[in-house]
Amino acid sequence: MSLSDDGGYGGDGHRGPETGQTRTRLPDSGGDPYGPGRRPRNGPSSRNLITVVGVIVLLLAAIAFANRGGSGSTGSDTSGDSPKNAPGPARPTSPTGTKPVTTKNGGIATGFPKTEQGAQSAAANYVVALSSDGMYNAARRQEIVRAVFAPSVAASRQKILDKGYTDAASLGRVGLKPDGTAPKGMTFVSRATPVGAKVESFKGDTAKVSVWYSALFGLAGPQSRNPVTESWLTNTFDMKWTGGDWKVTNSTQKDGPAPIGRDQAAASAEDMTKAVQGYGGFTYAR
Repeated sequence: MSLSDDGGYGGDGHRGPETGQTRTRLPDSGGDPYGPGRRPRNGPSSRNLITVVGVIVLLLAAIAFANRGGSGSTGSDTSGDSPKNAPGPARPTSPTGTKPVTTKNGGIATGFPKTEQGAQSAAANYVVALSSDGMYNAARRQEIVRAVFAPSVAASRQKILDKGYTDAASLGRVGLKPDGTAPKGMTFVSRATPVGAKVESFKGDTAKVSVWYSALFGLAGPQSRNPVTESWLTNTFDMKWTGGDWKVTNSTQKDGPAPIGRDQAAASAEDMTKAVQGYGGFTYAR
């Protein structure tokens, strides 16, 4: 989805204000009844000079007005008018000056710092891993579980996930074969894109982090009965600092918040396949 679907970055939005003035031009007379005779045609005209100066002044005023309008702060009002118990503004993802992580565990970024931002980065990457098509492959699923969950709960989570991702009836409902692979000529799509994260609580070695994200899921192909669709979800992780890293001890999921969809033409099966195969995912860090 585009961040600028609603426009507002060009067109009439940058025009200066209308002056509301009307200028009437009188026909030239043979002479000036209040002064000397008429100037030669090839000489400078005071009327033209005034017009040019007026246009320049109006142009400068329009530029100043546009610059003034574009420099306003979009942040929350801190003038003291808000109630004392009102929640503070959400902190957006922004550069922290901390070097990105370079280590991986099972292909998943690890080694985030023991901070609120580190917990959010870990949670965002875990959402991506747990929503990936790798969860439908037995070997890859084991790697993801070991990388995401704390050792104290990894074994029990592995059993639950193995049962869910190997159920033939469930796989059949989404159009996959019993081994979790896509039928010939189809491309299986299961991908999450985090939109934002927030810390629900943070204390010492524990943290609770929620991640809001959009998810793509389905089969891309000419004969697909389960085309790729989009959904919006929020995962909340209970996390613990163990072994020098953030690990998940429990998780919950809920629908939304979902935006209103645009009246936008869906991509063809071919274009969707090319997009999924051509665009890789991200390592999320703040």
